[in-house]
Amino acid sequence: MFKQDFDELAFFRGMSPQQVRELEPLFDLCTFAAGEVIFEQGQPAEYLYVLSAGEVLVQYKPYDGPQLTVARVLPGNVFGWSAALRRRTYSSGSSAVVASEAYRITRAQLMSICNECPATGREFLDRLTRAVAERYHSMQPQVLDLLSDSMDPDANGGKPPND
Repeated sequence: MFKQDFDELAFFRGMSPQQVRELEPLFDLCTFAAGEVIFEQGQPAEYLYVLSAGEVLVQYKPYDGPQLTVARVLPGNVFGWSAALRRRTYSSGSSAVVASEAYRITRAQLMSICNECPATGREFLDRLTRAVAERYHSMQPQVLDLLSDSMDPDANGGKPPND
């Protein structure tokens, strides 16, 4: 299929060769067909993914509203953070837009790299923190628009939103 070299992915670019050697064996390569659900919101959070090819949608379904696309993940970016954040379940779902490929690591493997190779673990977590912060920042306008629409009396013809 695609098989992009692990160390060429934007997420890992700039890491030392030693750090890449320590991380690479912990990641499994997996493939997804177009439209395939990778994980669902509420499913046990087992893996953190780094997309190597294709495109993935991350979607969130609030209990009282329509499903929202919160991110379009492109190669070199991460998704499935709930596993790294030690959450029991994924807070959103994801699916492949087109045939896609990703490297994935389990929560346990991520914890082991942090314990066994602290410098590599710190570098990985620092990169993950930046990726989460960037996506959070890009989501803020969407959430603000959603909240503004629900508070705007003219958005529903002068009627309060349906709850």
